[in-house]
Amino acid sequence: MSDIVFPTTYEEWRHCIEELGGISLNRSYIDKRLAELEDGQHTKTREFEKLYGLHHLQQTIAWFRQAASELAG
Repeated sequence: MSDIVFPTTYEEWRHCIEELGGISLNRSYIDKRLAELEDGQHTKTREFEKLYGLHHLQQTIAWFRQAASELAG
């Protein structure tokens, strides 16, 4: 079994999403994920925090915000 490694930088996170996950970080996807992750009562958000911890949740939200900012130019 290989060790699971979480991204620690924005660049690593983007690589995981886009290259490894095959997901396009477009406006629609970013907006949907931010709406879920910023809603502390959302089932997916509660599960994310339970699995990965509050710090990683907050970091992931920050990375999605950064990606949104880059799209806005």
